[in-house]
Amino acid sequence: MTKVIAVLNQKGGAGKTTVATNLACWLKTQGRKVLLVDLDPQGSATEWSETRDNEDDFPVVRMGTKVARDLPRVAGGYDFVVLDGAPQISELAAPAVKAADLVLIPCQPSPFDIYSCATLVELIQARQEVTDGHPKAAFVVSRVIKNTHLSREVREALAEYELPIFESHTTQRVAYADCAKGGSVMDLSDGDKARQEIEALGREVMEFVND
Repeated sequence: MTKVIAVLNQKGGAGKTTVATNLACWLKTQGRKVLLVDLDPQGSATEWSETRDNEDDFPVVRMGTKVARDLPRVAGGYDFVVLDGAPQISELAAPAVKAADLVLIPCQPSPFDIYSCATLVELIQARQEVTDGHPKAAFVVSRVIKNTHLSREVREALAEYELPIFESHTTQRVAYADCAKGGSVMDLSDGDKARQEIEALGREVMEFVND
């Protein structure tokens, strides 16, 4: 049965496309059949896919506010569909939440980013109340700058939203910026720190979505 993972945050620069594209690549390395859906009118994930040089890659399609209606028409046969959400477009958030089995909310360790999650969290929790807890949802702390005051306190602040917070996270690394040009940290060596972060995230996603 196809699992739909939506990577959402209505604030720009939260790391949605970085998480979505690299998670999709990790799933592909695990032998999963993957579809990546670009919900951003700016087409960040689409542009990323067009610069990739990999004939054995997964498809990327663009959708909009009708994603909850249109996705079942194309998702058949895929193990995982990853939705790369759009920033600052509230009308896209509700259908993406409706379509998802799991919502990942990347959040940078800054007060403004933490506060900006409130509307999305309310939307998810309202959906969960009428669907017996579906979809599952969790925060992923993204773009962490190690050994900083805010990075240490972000988990405590996010806990007030009463959603799980993944232990895995991403840090501020050049590798992620380089891979935004069409690559993936999964193309790097096994010992690369960014690759290890995505591998940890992927394992945690699999455990969470299948629990």
